[in-house]
Amino acid sequence: MQFLESLFEKAIAAAHPSVCLPPLLPEPPATGRLILLAAGKAAGSMIETAERYYLEEKRLPRERLAGIAVARHGYGRPTKIIQMIEAGHPVPDEASLNSAARALELAQSATANDLVLVLMSGGASANWIAPAPGLALAEKQAVTRALLRSGANIGEINTVRKHLSRIKGGRLARAAAPARLVTLAISDVPGDDPDTIGSGPTVPDRSTLADARAVVARFKLDLPESVHRALNDPGNESPKPGDPAFANAQFHLAARPADAFDAAQTAIRGAGYECIFLGANLEGEAREIAAAQATMAKALRAERRRAVILSGGELTVTIRGKGRGGPNQEYALALALALDGEKAICALAGDTDGTDGGAGSAEDPAGARVDGETATRARALGLDPAAFLSDNNSTGFFASLGDLLTPGPTFTNVNDFRAILVDNS
Repeated sequence: MQFLESLFEKAIAAAHPSVCLPPLLPEPPATGRLILLAAGKAAGSMIETAERYYLEEKRLPRERLAGIAVARHGYGRPTKIIQMIEAGHPVPDEASLNSAARALELAQSATANDLVLVLMSGGASANWIAPAPGLALAEKQAVTRALLRSGANIGEINTVRKHLSRIKGGRLARAAAPARLVTLAISDVPGDDPDTIGSGPTVPDRSTLADARAVVARFKLDLPESVHRALNDPGNESPKPGDPAFANAQFHLAARPADAFDAAQTAIRGAGYECIFLGANLEGEAREIAAAQATMAKALRAERRRAVILSGGELTVTIRGKGRGGPNQEYALALALALDGEKAICALAGDTDGTDGGAGSAEDPAGARVDGETATRARALGLDPAAFLSDNNSTGFFASLGDLLTPGPTFTNVNDFRAILVDNS
């Protein structure tokens, strides 16, 4: 298990802003202001890295630096000039509203001599909230809760979000024009789509109002009537490719889930194990993915192979019970049931941002550890693993066993990390 934890740590380190951001930071403007706008779970460390670079290495005068950074509660970092705000996640709060208003204000103040540098990471969708006309914060919160409970994937969730916003879906770029706009993003989404990371505030949006309405219909979401009106208002269509708002805008990926998994694969092979990498972009119901991967692990053990099954991506949990958990813990609990009694197999599943699924507080677990004896140990304590799974109470289950993964905030976010070790030696 210690080896799996070291793989998790190496994956996170490879995607930390202090490592991936400096080579991509653009030169400051010759005469104008540098406006830094950061949002998401990595915003604190991204703004910390950017401030150090521009103030210490580039000697940019302090009066030419402006901006604001917002991260989820517990994920802030100390800054020298830029205001750091902590806001709600995954459900936005008043701080999310205020931070978005300030970001839009700063973007709109930019001139052709200024550079607007946007530092994006997963979580920005909740940290920046600017409701479309006719909507209030409470209605945006209701939409978020309904989407999170529905089982919709992150692309579907963000499609709805982008059409109920004045900052998402390319609208921040529209506010910043005609200034030069550069976005550096740490991706936490399958496929690394720029218009999905943080709901794409600085890039063209390929989704439409019709797509958003289709998501609402597909998952039978019970939403306020004002939300339905907004999704039928042509004025809430997002800017598309070719819109002049993007004429002076650039977008670059600073880190991807693939970068984190490259580091893990190098360590796996260096330790003499076969690496079976299933990809960084897996999607699906957590318990179904767990069942499939357990079958794969048992087959490897039967063949007496020493291997690690590695996978990433954002799994979903359709909530039917009243317990607490997240996709990594739910995956781990389902995996523990599927591996019940198996020898020489152990696994770890965790969210690289340090908090599984993003709900709750920054002190919540990132995931869990399991092996072939997890279910047996639970039953010895009078716990029924299947009942905990039915109640979506994976946190309660693993807390009782002492098997929660609790690294705390990592200040980056490249989605989920899952590793199953099969070692017949």
